[in-house]
Amino acid sequence: MTRCISRRASLAIVLLLTACDYGAFDNYDPPRSQLTGRVVYQGEPVGVRSNGVELELWQPSYELNEKIPVHVAQDGSFSAMLFDGDYKLNLLAGNGPWVDSQDTIYIQVRGDTEVEVRVTPYYVIENLSVGQAGGAVQANFQVSAVEPSRAVEYVGLYLSNTSFVDRINQAASTELSGTDIADLTAPITLSVNVPDELEESGWAYARVGVKTVGVSEMLYTSVERITF
Repeated sequence: MTRCISRRASLAIVLLLTACDYGAFDNYDPPRSQLTGRVVYQGEPVGVRSNGVELELWQPSYELNEKIPVHVAQDGSFSAMLFDGDYKLNLLAGNGPWVDSQDTIYIQVRGDTEVEVRVTPYYVIENLSVGQAGGAVQANFQVSAVEPSRAVEYVGLYLSNTSFVDRINQAASTELSGTDIADLTAPITLSVNVPDELEESGWAYARVGVKTVGVSEMLYTSVERITF
């Protein structure tokens, strides 16, 4: 009986200490400084798939120094609530539609802080025009090489009934293989029929994207709203 009571007393002490530990964590104020930023090329935001691209944020001076994942929105923006301190921001290799970089961005967070993450995409989409044409949506554009060490795998036009548009979040799409693009400097035209569900709603959201061989994520244009 004495041994049983002793074990119960030990368990109570452990639970008490654990509760005290959790209570200590509960006493921490939440982070109040907001880090906001954009992934840019030549000062312009780089469009990506929503939450498809992740940045790595580290705080070396913090004793745990665990990675803080930061997801990039489809317009190239990102944000995180942080404690004031010194951080390192890294790009994940092979994650975004740009050339891998080993460069680290050092950020001092003292209250709300803004930062630009400059990248070099393999390709960009220029001279885009999107409109409806007889029950279809048509896009005209050019693909310009920035770092053509990798080939174009395909380009695509994607439609959605929400403003979140990409190759996964879409109601209709059409794609053209890179091997079928004889001249990258020439204008490209893609056309996709509008599904009944989008036509009945009276509008659709459209984006054009380019996929590079060996790179997981596509680069996209900004979202265009098309009315019918």
